[in-house]
Formats: sequence, structure tokens, C-alpha cells
Amino acid sequence: MRRLPVYLVIDVSTSMTGEPIEAVRNGMDTLLSSLRQDPHALETAALSVIEFGSDAKQSVPLTELINFQVPTIEANGWTAMGAALSLLNARVTEEVKKTTADSRGDWKPLVFLFTDGIPTDDLQKGLADLDKSKLGMIVACAAGPHADVDELKKITDCVVRLDTLDSAGVAAFFKWVSASVSTSSVKIDLTKKEVSTLDELPPPPEEVKIVF
Repeated sequence: MRRLPVYLVIDVSTSMTGEPIEAVRNGMDTLLSSLRQDPHALETAALSVIEFGSDAKQSVPLTELINFQVPTIEANGWTAMGAALSLLNARVTEEVKKTTADSRGDWKPLVFLFTDGIPTDDLQKGLADLDKSKLGMIVACAAGPHADVDELKKITDCVVRLDTLDSAGVAAFFKWVSASVSTSSVKIDLTKKEVSTLDELPPPPEEVKIVF
């Protein structure tokens, strides 16, 4: 079975303390329960969580939905976004099955990056590492007033914005992520093709604005 790898790359810097980090935890719970009710996603999607504060770590390796457990994330430190991209490349290289002469590999990974700040480390190194990966679509969310859309545009053309970091806005983002993964799973199942643009995903809720 060809998996659809989904990587959630989550900012856990100190500025996420309190309601924002709690909202992200709740958002991941909602995401998981929604996807587990979708037979297409349940059959194909696998989830991983990479978090970044003062450094980057993979808190959950790529795991099938049925076995996935939401990690207990805590806010701390700076915003090592460059390190997160380097780690993402390393984990994708290690975990995503490649196509060989004998078998089809996994689908290209879907990546959702969520941040409320600007990188405090070397983003260019992370971008250079990321270029080595055969990724599918990367969606970056600039959450709250201090996130820098221009920095995220260096990572991907698919950038969305949350004006506030309250629980309602974060919940809306994660519900949209869930719907996007479901849509991707269905498209793979029916057409054997991956999503590649925001137009192919469900329209975002009013809290989530597409950045052009």
C-alpha cells in the first residue's frame, strides 16, 4: 500500500505559551479524530510531528493513523525554523519509501508548517537541505501579528495567514488541514494523482486567509 505521508511542522517557541500551544494540541486531537473517520485517509495517510523551539525534534515519527498518538508539546525557546526544515529533509529521506524497479514507493509528502514568529537560526541552510527532498505540497501558516509572510514565501508559494492566535482561529486551521488531507487521500484513490496547488484543496474557512 502506497502511503500519503503528512508532516506537521509546528512552532513551539516561547511566544506560543498559553492559549496558542493549548489550541495547537486541541487542533491535533481534532485532526486525528476527523481523519480516523475518513476511510480514504485511514487507508493511505500517515502522520508525523516535527516541533521547533530552540532546536528541532521529531516528536512522532511517520505513523499510520490507527497507531498515531498526539504528542504532548510544550512551548519553549526560540524559533529554529531552519533546523526544522533540515530535520524534515532528513526524516523524509529516511521514512518515505522510494519507488524502485520492483515496487511503487509512497506518495510525495504533504507538509503543513505552523509558526507565529520569524526564524532565529539559519533559514538558508534549511532551505538548501529541503531542496534535496522530493516533497509534494508545502502549506505554511503565518499565525498572529508577529509571523513573517515574506520568510514563509521563501519556503513555499502556498502561504496562508491567521490574523489571531486564539483557539477559534487555530481550531479552524487544523480543521482545514484535516479536510485537505482527506481531499488529497480521495484524489490519490480516485485519480492516482497528488494535489499540488491550493486550488485543489477545500476552500479555507474565513479565519484562514490565502496570501497572494
